[in-house]
Amino acid sequence: MPLLSKTAHFARSSAFTLALVYVGLGLLAMACFAMPLWYSWRVIFRDSQIEITREEAERLIQIYEERGPERLEAFLTERVKLNIVGDRMFMFADPSYRMISGNIPAWPAGVPDKAGTYTLTLKMIDRPKRVMLIRANLSGGYNLLLARDVSHSGQVEQRFWIGLAGASGALLAVGLVGAFLVRRTVLLKIDDINRSVSAIAGGDLSHRLPVSGRQDEFGTLVRTINRMFDQIEQLLNGVRNVSNAVAHDLRTPLTQVRARLERLAAQIGDQGSAPAEVDAAIEDVDHVIRIFNALLRLAEIDGGARRCEFIAVNLADIAAGAVDFYRPVADERAISLSFDNEEGEVWLQGDSLLLSQALANLLDNALKFVPRGGQVVVAVGKSGEDGADITVADDGPGIPAAERQRVVERFYRVDASRGQTPGIGLGLSLVDAVAKLHGGELRLIDNHPGLRAQMSLGEVIPL
Repeated sequence: MPLLSKTAHFARSSAFTLALVYVGLGLLAMACFAMPLWYSWRVIFRDSQIEITREEAERLIQIYEERGPERLEAFLTERVKLNIVGDRMFMFADPSYRMISGNIPAWPAGVPDKAGTYTLTLKMIDRPKRVMLIRANLSGGYNLLLARDVSHSGQVEQRFWIGLAGASGALLAVGLVGAFLVRRTVLLKIDDINRSVSAIAGGDLSHRLPVSGRQDEFGTLVRTINRMFDQIEQLLNGVRNVSNAVAHDLRTPLTQVRARLERLAAQIGDQGSAPAEVDAAIEDVDHVIRIFNALLRLAEIDGGARRCEFIAVNLADIAAGAVDFYRPVADERAISLSFDNEEGEVWLQGDSLLLSQALANLLDNALKFVPRGGQVVVAVGKSGEDGADITVADDGPGIPAAERQRVVERFYRVDASRGQTPGIGLGLSLVDAVAKLHGGELRLIDNHPGLRAQMSLGEVIPL
């Protein structure tokens, strides 16, 4: 399977969806924890910076008011020389905004005239800085600016978001790995269930899922499914036994009735001509016997008993024999019957008698409904990488698309053919059962015009 197809299949799996749900919940929990933490840190940091700067501004204002501008200028000059903290900036300016003392090169543009606390960008000598600034209007028209660099808080926030993104990525990676492991575990269990269901569908009603000693959810599911299989086996065996008993018990007296009718016809024939009612009664008995024989054959196929008789068979020989057998019937009805075999010999493990009967049913249906002058083509070929199929295609009236799913049901007949053509409604049911017994299926496809009945079968064996 291509990598892209595998990825798409994994993305559509329930394990992947469940993992995404848990990862989403984990990310939501992380966000619920991180956002209040980030908000609290930011508010506390900002408030602390404002409080410290405001206290320092009040101290400088007090120096100005108590000792005058000369003492404030000397104090700020000394502070700038010491350069104790590099993220603090000062500016003491005259009424014309010319710097008297400080380390801010020029009066910043964009500073409001009103005293207060602001956040803006200062153009310093080395680089622009994002600062939290307090402006104070002093008596005599003098101006005082105190600023604190807050750009490093942005770096802290950036590291915080990077760490949060890394944690989210790690959580997502762990979730995907967990999804892969969960999917692998679930698929192993599902494969066991599929194998058991396939075996039971193939007729092996004794097959069961392996039971482990673990008392987990899968163990409970396995035990529940096995109990269901036990119940299905009991029900099917009961129905099969009743059907077989009825068919066997009724076939014997019907055979005796037919024999008596034949003797009666012979006795009447010695005296004259046998009445048509006697011949019709014999035909009716034969019809009922054919129904019972078909039901018994279907019961045998459904039970899988014929699988033990599988041998290597050549589909080409079976198809060629069926075509030769039905060619006189086709010639009598002026129908062209041909055999198309481009693959040569196609071998597989199967039951030649059942395959011949199934193909005979398909040919009988085709010749029954194709009008005079029509054609029927039988083809044998390989399908896919290792499969095989037998196809009977005709140009008759076909089967409506709405009816194709139902014609394989037992005793079901299309309304257009009911009462107009002979049959008991079990032919396609037998073909479908034979195809399933051989690991395949019956497909009914529009042939434009007509019908193409394709019996897909199991794996081809090399000989």
